[in-house]
Amino acid sequence: MSAELLQALRAAVGPAQVLTHEDPAADLSAWENDWRKRAQGRALAVVRPGSTAEVAAVVRACAEAGAAIVPQGGNTGLVVGSVPDDSGTQVVLSLTRMNAVRAIDGANLTMTVEAGCVLQSLQDAAENAGFLFPLSLAAEGSCTIGGNLATNAGGTQVVRYGNARELCLGLEVVTAQGEVWQGLTGLRKDNTGYDLRDLFIGSEGTLGVITAATLKLYPLPAAQLTAWAAVPTLDAAVALLGLAHQHLGAGLTGFEVMGQFALGLVDKHFPALRVPLWADSPYCVLLENSDSESEEHARGQFERLLETAFEQGLVSDAVVAESLSQARGLWHIRESIPLAQAEEGLNIKHDISIPVSRIPAFCAETDALLQREIPGVRLVNFGHLGDGNLHYNVQAPADGDAKKFLNEQETRVNTLVFDAVARYDGSISAEHGVGSLKVAHLPHYKDPVALGLMRAIKQALDPHHLMNPGRVLTHP
Repeated sequence: MSAELLQALRAAVGPAQVLTHEDPAADLSAWENDWRKRAQGRALAVVRPGSTAEVAAVVRACAEAGAAIVPQGGNTGLVVGSVPDDSGTQVVLSLTRMNAVRAIDGANLTMTVEAGCVLQSLQDAAENAGFLFPLSLAAEGSCTIGGNLATNAGGTQVVRYGNARELCLGLEVVTAQGEVWQGLTGLRKDNTGYDLRDLFIGSEGTLGVITAATLKLYPLPAAQLTAWAAVPTLDAAVALLGLAHQHLGAGLTGFEVMGQFALGLVDKHFPALRVPLWADSPYCVLLENSDSESEEHARGQFERLLETAFEQGLVSDAVVAESLSQARGLWHIRESIPLAQAEEGLNIKHDISIPVSRIPAFCAETDALLQREIPGVRLVNFGHLGDGNLHYNVQAPADGDAKKFLNEQETRVNTLVFDAVARYDGSISAEHGVGSLKVAHLPHYKDPVALGLMRAIKQALDPHHLMNPGRVLTHP
């Protein structure tokens, strides 16, 4: 059957776009290895369609053969959701050849792009046309918009613009049966039944394959300023966030918090970045103000905000970037935390969300709990405080065996953290998705009625469980 399937796949997309292990010159490792090196699979084939019609033909061929499909974009995900298992029977459907910007509608403030378009290329296309596409995250130079939508990606500007779901007006999707749903509407109002768009966004390729999207655009800001502030406590950071909302309003586009140890790792492994203010402060905050009037107006807003924050004891020191290059340097420090943590050694990552008002209490309780249960454990806490999303990561003790720590403690650490998240009415996945890493945890922390509804949707749209199996939901 696999030979017949491979023949059908080659007929659908052309022989050059079907890569298999049968070809000694083909190297499939880029598609088979998880970005974090947590998993390595073996695909029957990597198929690279160049059009929506070709995607549909591939899906139909796989459905007829009963072969599972693993949709893949830039393969930068963090929850092992886009690589095949090790059975050698799954087909990786790579969308990277479908990377065109199909249209920009300036009057409607929309752009229509194919799923394989790299996020940074999409941002550049919007800017070249005089607009802003605000989705921004560390992997933007390699992640694709299809993957961003499939995981409902967040990033650094969610506080103003929302997650990927809020930035999308319409989708083109190939269903599990190989049919094409043409939903590339640029409408902001369409009250004609169930919202299929939101159903596919965040489904991680388990219901269908996103092939294109119509996205919202915004006017380019007249000025964009960045400030870095040292704060004495997380309570002070939350209070500063409230002040920033009052003083900046919709201009507040980013509000990041970074713990002292997290910044210490950046200073240790990337000293050339010259991390400011971290050594004498438990936390630092990175704020971004996007202003529609002028740089003078934006700077005046920042100065009034920081003056009030100093008076109230919320900020002990602060710097405002004087140039675009300085601002980029500050953001680069924030985005280098995961890289510095990787340089420090193996670690346990968490992508959680907590109501903003409860984050200080959550961290105080969970920090103490982990340090009591696992002496010497180090906490790398940073993230998007503006929308309640923390990357609450756990590093092995400094003098311990990191690989042994990961093997022996990951399940225990996850349970301690996830139980604490549940006590604080949070979510165990804020922006990275569920993938396969968290699929076994979901039944313990997701409302059972919600899980039942999700299973019913999966059964209705993918009754043979061929779309990215083992991700988000376990097979019943």
